[in-house]
Amino acid sequence: MSDRILGAACVVAGAAMAWAAVDYAAPISYEPVGPRAFPLLLAGLMALAGAWLVVRPGPQAFELAREHRWPIVLAAVAVLVYASLFEMLGFPLATALMALPVGMAFGGSWKQSLAGGVVMGLLMYGLFDKLLDVVLPTGLLSFILGGR
Repeated sequence: MSDRILGAACVVAGAAMAWAAVDYAAPISYEPVGPRAFPLLLAGLMALAGAWLVVRPGPQAFELAREHRWPIVLAAVAVLVYASLFEMLGFPLATALMALPVGMAFGGSWKQSLAGGVVMGLLMYGLFDKLLDVVLPTGLLSFILGGR
């Protein structure tokens, strides 16, 4: 029952975060997305995850989590390393390298995980940097991507 309470708390916290982030605005806007998009996205994801905790199946989910403890730890460590290398390596390369252990943690082969990471890194870079005009670091690939 405590996971359902945590889920309800996450829904409330997500709603509060979204309410607080609605008024975020930059005095001078260089990017069309603006400063409120990321907090609103995180608030929405938190509320959705909380809602899932409220309505998800019972104790068998904990057994599944115990079975897959090390892949979850590996994925969490990969995301922490991703955050620390993001500026130096750049978005596309850091994303591709992060997707390798995360993909393998969820059962993909190293080839599938690396290919998916490369495609995801380049597509997401194109989406954010070129279409949405959100500045992302190119890092080591700046000579190819014409980066910043």
